[in-house]
Amino acid sequence: MADETQEAGGIHFPFPFTPYAIQKDFMAALYQVLEAGKIGIFESPTGTGKSLSLICGALSWLRDFEQKKRQEEERLLGAGAPASHNGLAPALGLPSSCQGSPGTPGATGEPDWITQFVQKKEERDLVDRLKEEQVRRKKREERLQQIRHNAKLRFAAKRMRQEDEETERLLRLSSEMLATGTEPEQVASGEEELVLAEYESDEEKGVPSGVDVDEDDLDEEHVTKIYYCSRTHSQLAQFVHEVQRSPFGQDTRLVSLGSRQNLCVNGDVRKLGSVQLINDRCVEMQRSKHGSCRRPRPLGPSCSPRRATCPFYSYERLQLLRDEVLAGVKDVEQLVALGEEAQACPYYGGRFAIPAAQLVVLPYQMLLHAPTRQAAGIRLQGQVVVIDEAHNLIDTITNIHSVEVRGSQLCQAHSQLLQYTERYGKRLKAKNLMYIKQLLYLLEKFVAVLGGNIKQNPNTQSLSQAGTELKTINDFLFQSKIDNINLFKVRRYCEKSKISRKLLGFTERYGAVLVPSMEQPKLSGFQDFLQSLQPGVMAAPAAPVEVGEDRSPRPASPLMHVEGFLEALTTANQDGRVILSRQGSLSQSSLKFLLLNPAVHFAQVVKESRAVVIAGGTMQPVSDFREQLLAGAGVEAERVVEFSCGHVIPPDHILPLIICSGPSNQMLDFTYQKRGLPQMMDETGRILCNLCNVVPGGVVCFFPSYEYQHQVCAHWEKSGLLARLTIRKKIFQEPRKANRVEQVLLEYSRCIKVRLRVPRALKGAPTVWRYSSGLVFPQHCGQARGTETGALLLSVVGGKMSEGINFSDDLGRCVVMVGMPYPNIMSPELQEKMAYLDQTLPRGPGQARPGKVLVENLCMKAVNQSIGRAIRHQKDFASIVLLDQRYASPAIQAKLPAWIRDRVEVKATFGPAFAALRKFHREKAGLC
Repeated sequence: MADETQEAGGIHFPFPFTPYAIQKDFMAALYQVLEAGKIGIFESPTGTGKSLSLICGALSWLRDFEQKKRQEEERLLGAGAPASHNGLAPALGLPSSCQGSPGTPGATGEPDWITQFVQKKEERDLVDRLKEEQVRRKKREERLQQIRHNAKLRFAAKRMRQEDEETERLLRLSSEMLATGTEPEQVASGEEELVLAEYESDEEKGVPSGVDVDEDDLDEEHVTKIYYCSRTHSQLAQFVHEVQRSPFGQDTRLVSLGSRQNLCVNGDVRKLGSVQLINDRCVEMQRSKHGSCRRPRPLGPSCSPRRATCPFYSYERLQLLRDEVLAGVKDVEQLVALGEEAQACPYYGGRFAIPAAQLVVLPYQMLLHAPTRQAAGIRLQGQVVVIDEAHNLIDTITNIHSVEVRGSQLCQAHSQLLQYTERYGKRLKAKNLMYIKQLLYLLEKFVAVLGGNIKQNPNTQSLSQAGTELKTINDFLFQSKIDNINLFKVRRYCEKSKISRKLLGFTERYGAVLVPSMEQPKLSGFQDFLQSLQPGVMAAPAAPVEVGEDRSPRPASPLMHVEGFLEALTTANQDGRVILSRQGSLSQSSLKFLLLNPAVHFAQVVKESRAVVIAGGTMQPVSDFREQLLAGAGVEAERVVEFSCGHVIPPDHILPLIICSGPSNQMLDFTYQKRGLPQMMDETGRILCNLCNVVPGGVVCFFPSYEYQHQVCAHWEKSGLLARLTIRKKIFQEPRKANRVEQVLLEYSRCIKVRLRVPRALKGAPTVWRYSSGLVFPQHCGQARGTETGALLLSVVGGKMSEGINFSDDLGRCVVMVGMPYPNIMSPELQEKMAYLDQTLPRGPGQARPGKVLVENLCMKAVNQSIGRAIRHQKDFASIVLLDQRYASPAIQAKLPAWIRDRVEVKATFGPAFAALRKFHREKAGLC
């Protein structure tokens, strides 16, 4: 049973075990932030139970909020009086005129009898709406209760699917009996869907963008809920499992959202591979309501795959899947398995469940991008948003809204659009042709501003100038000679007409299947051009491809990338820049939009949400969040609340050291000018040799970059230091390829676990080593391993192992940071960002320039993430070694996490540092 922990103010937080003191403080602070509708920045080191604190604190507030809301509804329905001023009136939908006293004169100067009449009518309407809401809620709760306790309902979708399959089988048999052959005009009739519909107006019509007009549940009233976001699907799955184990796991209505690529259960769609192709095919299949083919596989010879409707999109089965989702807490994998069993789409089933859900779990890219948020049916008005693992939130927003389009994509989009116009131009209305001509003109000017020619092959087209040029948005528009075109209308046209999807269908039809002979001369050049740009695509076959055969997935339409660039160009001039990158040939050159002000996109989230919580294990330095994100989004300083707690480990379980010089008294200065000196690399090797002699288990060493790591390893191999290191530790290097990371981590972990269990009688026996591809392997894994005590993992700051990897216990007894990972100060993007901050952020007397602070903060955030890989639970222990004299600066130390900053020791020479390390690990050896 969960313990009831009572906090100050009489708040009860159900918890699966007795919480730490810092967890109690965390939950109490979180509760107050949600209750007051503020913006909270929460820092809780990894290993302190941050996820459980978020779950129990936030859901406790939601429990109390729903209880207060129901009490207020009952009081209002019973007495018929206006709601009291307790913060619930907006949540109940109470009109503003009902929130004052009846005798208050109207602000508009209306007579009292009119004001009273309006108030009474609004009250009656509110009461009626509350009664309807109560009926809907009661039905929903009864339905979910039945699903939880009645196993028969779990197989309703399966029975419905079997009935549908039997009906389809009978219809197919009937069709085969009546069929007299394929219709000769089928291909031509299938072409109708490629032609643009008449574009009637430039103005927004406000038509809902749902897939089907009968999606009534998407218009269901949204209950107050919590949107929980994290960076990766694995982190989201871990959070869902924590919810399942929490005291709220049985009663919480939770929905896990994801992309179509992760949730699609239609094999024919999923095998397309490309995210954009999966999205387009899915949307297209939902719009083909009158398709003649329903089964996903196998497709009959007379059935066009582009006219097929998805068999997993059945409204009745989706409703049942929605109820199953709400009946119990499920992660994405469980949701997919449930969708496959019920033969219902998990992507749309999850969307159907959003309105009634209490907790929605989703990747924060989905929440931070407004069009994606709208397409998923996410409504933030009055809701709570929790963004976990938010240390790189600013970079994420910047990357989501920064767009790059290559010269080859510009030429390809122009050629496709031109061929499309030649084929269907006589069937298009005037306004369609007008906008298509504007798009062709824009593409031509984009290529021209790079110095190329739209009529030539971009692969063989050399540019006279090379280099990078940075422009403001207005300057780029003038230089490109497109300042006379209304990009807002062009973007709206692309969105409403779906021209990129039409173009994708056009290229799919004629890019891989030979067209009829009468059309071949017109499109043969187009096919050749596509082949030159896509060398991986096979040549067009001499006969149409059979429907059942696998076809190579084609990339998304290049016009889609251009549309993203056009949307970026509508950003305010001061909030972004355009980078012209000329790299010799036109195909390698590119136009890139760089977002400078992420607050402009975060402002809508802050404005609509009731409260926003930004949480992470290492949020320092938090000044970036306050100044770049929140202040720029219009958040008042008094609305921002900061909470930072210490670690749960005892003070003597961590030893953070800053070492300023090495064993030979060589000053440790890893600036870019000096870090490549032989004496500096030799000193680094000597330090690691000494550390490996006293540290048991695993040592994780972080370098500033892959290039420097390889440079150091090559130098050590020549000088013999690498051989000295291998006497005590088996050496692993972080691979560049992501698909090899898991294998290296598995070998690293296995090596440490095996070697710490080596029998004492075998120690001291010789070991033969071989060095290959950056890894040191034993010649015979079964033989004795000498005096080795674990492994050394050489990693890179910002690489695959600096985030999301847990080096707990023996996997990370020591973390070493070689130098300071400052970003490339000569990067045009970083220089422009620094200049932007210098111009926009205030600078107090005696303070450093905001641009310089940005560079330091980027460096220290990377450091904090890397050294946070160790110390993952209360009984863990580790030493942290920072190798660079610059770490001794008080300004730099102030940017370290509080639980490290308060215990760090600065050692000017190596001798005292080595003595402290040896003593620390000898004392802690008994805890292993």
